[in-house]
Amino acid sequence: METKHIIWNRTKEELVKSIERLGFPAELGEAAARHLGSPKAMERMIAYLDYVKPRKEELVVDEMLAIRSEVDAWREKKASEEANIAYNELLYYGLGVEDTED
Repeated sequence: METKHIIWNRTKEELVKSIERLGFPAELGEAAARHLGSPKAMERMIAYLDYVKPRKEELVVDEMLAIRSEVDAWREKKASEEANIAYNELLYYGLGVEDTED
């Protein structure tokens, strides 16, 4: 089984190659990989590059920012859902401290 580091590096290399095929510098691909962060986000970027074939660096950067924004929104939503579950459990079960009256 591949480690996360190996998968990340392989996906980053694929992203850099996709960017270079479009005539952009490899540094743009390196920066995009760092900014996107995850292999899944990089794969989305690669799909965009292969399908749309943008001609301007600005379009590449705009899409990168859009993907990153969606990933951040998803993470925030998941964190909010987990907090809501914990709060509802607290309301339903209480703190687990029984009231004892003497």
